[in-house]
Parts: sequence; C-alpha cells; structure tokens
Amino acid sequence: MAELSAATQSPSISSSSFGAEPSAPGGGRSSGACPTLGAKSCSSSCAVHDLIFWRDVKKTGFVFGTTLIVLLSLAAFSVISVVSYLILALLSVTISFRVYKSVIQAVQKSEEGHPFKAYLDVDITLSSEAFHNYVNAAMVHINRALKLIIRLFLVEDLVDSLKLAVFMWLMTYVGAVFNGITLLILAELLVFSVPIVYEKYKDPSKSPWNRQKKGRISTWKPETLQLLKHHLTVITLLLVL
Repeated sequence: MAELSAATQSPSISSSSFGAEPSAPGGGRSSGACPTLGAKSCSSSCAVHDLIFWRDVKKTGFVFGTTLIVLLSLAAFSVISVVSYLILALLSVTISFRVYKSVIQAVQKSEEGHPFKAYLDVDITLSSEAFHNYVNAAMVHINRALKLIIRLFLVEDLVDSLKLAVFMWLMTYVGAVFNGITLLILAELLVFSVPIVYEKYKDPSKSPWNRQKKGRISTWKPETLQLLKHHLTVITLLLVL
C-alpha cells in the first residue's frame, strides 16, 4: 500500500520538483501575446503595443508619418488651412483615380463599373444601440473627470489641491519654452522611438516578457539608459531650436 500511494503521488512530486509554473489566465496564450493584460483590453492593447514597437513597419510608418506631418502642419499653419489642404489632397487622389479608371474603361470598352463601388456598398450606418454604448462609455469618463475637477478645485483634499497648484506652476515654465503643438510633436517622437530603442538595447535574458520564476523584472543596461537620455536630449534640442 505504501508503494502504491507513493506511485500515485509521484506525478505531482515530479511536476513540482522541476519548478513548473502555473499557467497564466487565458490558458494557451502564446508568448507573443501582450503581457500582463486582461482579456477585455488585450486586443486593443496588443494593437497599440504592436504599433509603437514597429511590429508592422508599413502600418506604423504610415501612422507615424501621417500624424507627424499633420502636427508639423498645425505648427506652421492654421487649423482651417491644414484641414482644407488635407481634404483637397484626398479629393485630388480620388478624383484622379476615378477619371483614370473611366478613361481606361472607355479605351478598353470594359464594363467594370465604379472603381470605389466595393467601398460605397459598405454599411457604415451607426446603430442606435452602438451609439448609446459609446455615449454611456463616454459619460462614465466625463462624470469621473467632473467629480475629480470639483474635488480638486473645491479643496476636498488640501494635499491633492496643492499638488495640482504646483504642477500648474511648473507647466507655466514649460509653456514659456514649448507650445501645445510642440509638446504633442515631442510626445509622438518619444512614443514611437523610445520603446523600440529600449527593446533593442535591453538585456533580453531578463526582459519583462521573459521573466524568471519569481516574476522579478530586470533592470536596464547602463548603456541603454545613457542612450535613452541622449535620444531625449537630441529630440528636445531639435524642437527648441
């Protein structure tokens, strides 16, 4: 009987002796999935993670280039001019393509129809249920923001209100050097450059995505921190000058 009980307990003993870690929530999720994320926000967070880490170079390059051009245009021109030029550029592309396809169809005597018919047939109607869901989700954040504003400005907590006052005082010095568009450009350059630099020069054996058994996250390499500081300094100087 003792041998039988030992034999039945041997699988659990062997599995624990090799330091097997419990599976993460979600079961069979691969190592390429987003780490430390819940099931509800995994898809959107993974999309943002892949975007800022340049997983798809064409997609990230398009988003980064487009937003950077728009911000630089807003820094040089008015909002009305930027919007007007963007609409004119889009109309120039679509009208030119429409005329080109019409000429090709007339020459070849084909009946392909409208070149954008597949996109015109797409149903983009927003249902009332989806609209109410978006409004309800927005109202949650709006009510939370209003409650926070009232709590800070009516000094419910003196320490929090003083923190806000100090932060706003520091922002006056920031506003003397940068304007809002410049800060947005700086933020975009940092978001699309710092993560990829960190991932490239970090220690891969101790990264957060390759944690050890105790779940301890590694520290950065010294040269990585120096490189990030140099990167931030160069971007700041370029925007200031």
